[in-house]
Amino acid sequence: MKESKKVALITGITGQDGSYLSELLLEKGYTVHGIVRRTSNLLRSRIEHLRRDEKIYGQRLFLHYGDLSDSTTLRRILGDVCPTELYHLAGQSHVGLSFEIPESTCEETGMATLRLLEIARAHPSPVKFYHASSSEIFGDTSASPQTENTPLRPTSPYGCAKAFATQLARVYRQSYGLFVCNGILYNHESPRRGENFVTRKIARAAARIARNRDNNLVLGSLEGRRDWGRAQDYVQAMWLMLQHETADDYVVATGETHSVREFVEVAFSVVDLPWEKYVKHDSSFDRPTEPTRLIGCAEKIRKTLGWKPAGSFPQLVREMVEAELAAIDSHQ
Repeated sequence: MKESKKVALITGITGQDGSYLSELLLEKGYTVHGIVRRTSNLLRSRIEHLRRDEKIYGQRLFLHYGDLSDSTTLRRILGDVCPTELYHLAGQSHVGLSFEIPESTCEETGMATLRLLEIARAHPSPVKFYHASSSEIFGDTSASPQTENTPLRPTSPYGCAKAFATQLARVYRQSYGLFVCNGILYNHESPRRGENFVTRKIARAAARIARNRDNNLVLGSLEGRRDWGRAQDYVQAMWLMLQHETADDYVVATGETHSVREFVEVAFSVVDLPWEKYVKHDSSFDRPTEPTRLIGCAEKIRKTLGWKPAGSFPQLVREMVEAELAAIDSHQ
C-alpha cells in the first residue's frame, strides 16, 4: 500500500520555530502550507530563502493569508489544504509584552487555539494537531524540575493564556478523541530569535560592541534563570510527537538552567571581551513577577520518542553571536 502524502499546515510559519519546522518537514518530503498575516509581509526574512527557491516555493511550500481571529478563513484554508498534520505555533509569545497587551495575548494564544481545535474537530478527515504549549504554564511552581503532571500556576497573562489553551487541547483529546499533542517547550533560542528577546539582544550587543557599533548593553535582572535549548532541536521534538501512534503531552527541555548572567558571560567570551565593562543594569526592564525555578524534566519524551537535545548551552550562545557577527560583516 502506497503511503499517503504528508501535508502539513503551520500557523506562525514566519516565526523562529515555524521556519525551522518548515525546513525539517520539506527535508522529510512533506508539502508545507503556512498561514501568514497580511501585516507580516515585512517579517518573512526567516523563510525568505525558501520563498526564493523556485524548486520549493509554489511547488511544495505554499503561503495563505489568514488571521487567527477569523474562523471563516481558517476553516476555508483547512478545507482547501486538507492537512494530515497541523502545527499551531502562532501567537504573541513575548512574556514581558503580555503584561502590556494582556487582552490581545489571551485572544491570540487562547481563543485562537479553541477556534482551530473546533475546526479540526469538524474537519471530514482526521488531522494530527500539535499545540505549542510553554513552560510558562507552570509559573510560580513549587515542584522542580517540572513534568507533564506538575500543577499549572502561571504568573503572566501569556502563561495564563497558554494554560487555558493547553487544558483545552487535553479536553478535545479526551472528549472527542482528537489527536492533539501539547509540546510543553522550555525556552529555546537560535539566530532567528526575535530582536525583543533578551537572548538575541545579548548576542547582538556582544557582536556590535566587538565590531565597534555599540558601546554598552542595558539589561534588567541578570539573576533570572532559564532552561535554554536550541530551536533546531526542539522542532524535531514537535514532529516526533505527531508520528507516535497515540497523542500525548510532552515536556521538551534540557534539564539544566543557566542565568542571564551566564548567557552574557558566554556571549562576550565568544568575542573575547570582558562583559562587566559593557553591561549596565536598568530596573525598568525587570518583570513584575518572575517564574521561580523553571527547569524541565524531559524523561518522558526521551523514553517514549527517543528525543534528546543535540546541542549544548555554550554551542547555542556561540551560534547566536557568530550569526550576528556574520550579519554585520556581510554589510561592511
